[in-house]
Amino acid sequence: MAELTPQDMAAKLMASGFERSGPTAATLSDPIADTPTVVTLDQLRPYDHDPRVTRNPSYEEIKASIRERGLDAPPAITRRPGEAHYIIRNGGNTRLAILRELWSETKEERFFRIVCLFRPWPQRGEIVALTGHLAENELRGGLTFIERALGIEKARDLYEQESGGQALSQSELARRLTADGYPVQQSHISRMQDAVRYLLPAIPTVLYGGLGRHQVERLAVLRKACERTWERRALGRHLAVDFATLFQDVLSQFDTQPDDFSFQRVQDELVGQMVEFLKADYDTLSLEIDDSESRQRALTREPAPASPAAPIVPATPRPASSPPAATPAQQAGAPAGPVAELPPTQTATALALGNEQGEGEGVAPVPADRDVERLQGHIVSPALTTERLQSIQRLVADQMGDKLPDFQTDALRAIPVQVGGLYPISDVWYIEPGLDGPDRLRVHIAQFAHEIAEEAAVAEHIEPSESGIGFICAATAVCQTKDFPAFARAVLTLLHALSAARVPAPGLDRERLANDLAPLLRGGGTSMRLSDAGLVKLFRLLRLARRLLDLETGVASVAPGRES
Repeated sequence: MAELTPQDMAAKLMASGFERSGPTAATLSDPIADTPTVVTLDQLRPYDHDPRVTRNPSYEEIKASIRERGLDAPPAITRRPGEAHYIIRNGGNTRLAILRELWSETKEERFFRIVCLFRPWPQRGEIVALTGHLAENELRGGLTFIERALGIEKARDLYEQESGGQALSQSELARRLTADGYPVQQSHISRMQDAVRYLLPAIPTVLYGGLGRHQVERLAVLRKACERTWERRALGRHLAVDFATLFQDVLSQFDTQPDDFSFQRVQDELVGQMVEFLKADYDTLSLEIDDSESRQRALTREPAPASPAAPIVPATPRPASSPPAATPAQQAGAPAGPVAELPPTQTATALALGNEQGEGEGVAPVPADRDVERLQGHIVSPALTTERLQSIQRLVADQMGDKLPDFQTDALRAIPVQVGGLYPISDVWYIEPGLDGPDRLRVHIAQFAHEIAEEAAVAEHIEPSESGIGFICAATAVCQTKDFPAFARAVLTLLHALSAARVPAPGLDRERLANDLAPLLRGGGTSMRLSDAGLVKLFRLLRLARRLLDLETGVASVAPGRES
């Protein structure tokens, strides 16, 4: 048999028997494992069910970073079976939009052709993709309340499709979301459904503008309380409008920017309209609604976790003389106690809202003297703050889905510290979302370095810096003199070493630091030991510096809340 030539072999392979045909012939099959893949913008599409529908607040910052540094954290991609284009798998639609803008503006290849991690489409691909985007947006960029609510409604539809069209209860929906990596409390799901059903048609601008969970909850409770009052008073009467229409008409008048939205104005207008239709007295109707609202809030409020270390102390008894008259809410069966101590003008609704936000005075349990003594024993120095500031911090943390450390609650179960200064420390490790960015971290690091140096009377040698970890040690010739205190020299040398400055500083010997470090941090028969407050600030400085370096080197991608 004659040996085949290359031309003969090519002819046989191109014969009809080897012809490629069918819908899969135009593309190679996707990898079956996670695989780095080079894709172009033409091949990549945003995730079509992305829960974020508004612009990322950090869009311009992310764009500037990508323009200067390139894409530090390329998004993971996937592809539905049979589709030609790749899609973003879990978070990254903002980065994709920015890449398209930069490619259009610059025509630089690095913005058009990118290396991404391809991950195969899983068996439950749609729900895995959606919950992945929900979780990733919460981690990196945050979502408005209504975006989160619409995303969960979409997840409900997908779960019901998986179950053959069977409707899911709120508890079952919460369980499935948790199992798929996006835990949401059942009470939050209830509020989200109310927002989508009753609020979104009337105030889309306010909701998409970022109206928070607490405001949504107040509106939901108000709507329910007013509806119950309307149904009770409208029984057996023929009215020109039903409550659902009235509520929508009133609420739609306040569809403005969130900063201009006023809950009190909505309540006043709604009650006023109800008074007109029901022919009732305004004050009487307001009291009925307030009473119903406070009861509804008490029923739906989440129970506080039990804390055996924090005993409940009865409220201070009221003087026997001139007891105030019972309010109408109490006559209707509302619980007595701290409510009776408020001025007559403060309604039950205001009490419920004030207590929830931490603004009620005279009603919070006070630790016993023994526990107060233990609490004070854990405080290095008191952090100057106010109840109002703490309340605002709690509201912001709740809206963003974060858990804010509570020193008063946790102190008797652990041993946290509080250290004063420009930036009081209640938790050495926790980094607030608003702080978690290179510029803000450098400002805090420089301040802690300044306060540590101030303890050794060398604060004038610490200068803020926009590079490095945020500060430099500007040592001068005075540091070389023999009368320069050993403690001051050790503190300054330590800070100089932490700043990672490569240029030697006059009078600061890093080799000598090895001998000074133990007495500086531990003490032991010398006068060189840092104070407890200084040591805690040093720990905090190190924590923030480590986070900053992680962000700068790309180990942690970018700060949570910046990319999505």
